[in-house]
Amino acid sequence: MEVLPVINETYTNEEDWEYDYPDSTEEPAVVEALSKRLEAELREAKDTHLSMGEVLLPNGLTRRIAQDIFRMADNEPCGLRGCTLYVNFEGEGFNRMLCTFRCDPSTPSTFELYLTLKQSTAGWSNILPQFLKKITRGSAVMISSEYRLYLKKLYRSSLY
Repeated sequence: MEVLPVINETYTNEEDWEYDYPDSTEEPAVVEALSKRLEAELREAKDTHLSMGEVLLPNGLTRRIAQDIFRMADNEPCGLRGCTLYVNFEGEGFNRMLCTFRCDPSTPSTFELYLTLKQSTAGWSNILPQFLKKITRGSAVMISSEYRLYLKKLYRSSLY
């Protein structure tokens, strides 16, 4: 074994010991994949649970939801891999479970996220393009840009 000389540095400031972690380069890819998965699950649920011709989402809604999910999962022991997501829909006078999926089926769930999408109460129909009105023929559900995201931990931390 070789011994290398080390210059003795004195670290007097607290800042000398802090390391500024670079931003995760995987975040955009993970958020994009989660956004696409959420869109696919909503497409599938549209036919089976909503029985509607079209489900109209505000632009960028699934990406914003995916970013929030990613941020909430960051503090969990297994991160996003330990997430089970329950997607619910709150319409006019009814609530319906749309879908459930695990972000990584090979990892045990350490937390659950409950996403509740709401039906838009604003009159979107008067701002929709005419061709879209003809395509949907009134059987469209318009999702609001507001949603609720609730986290439920499935473990007990020994720190508390």
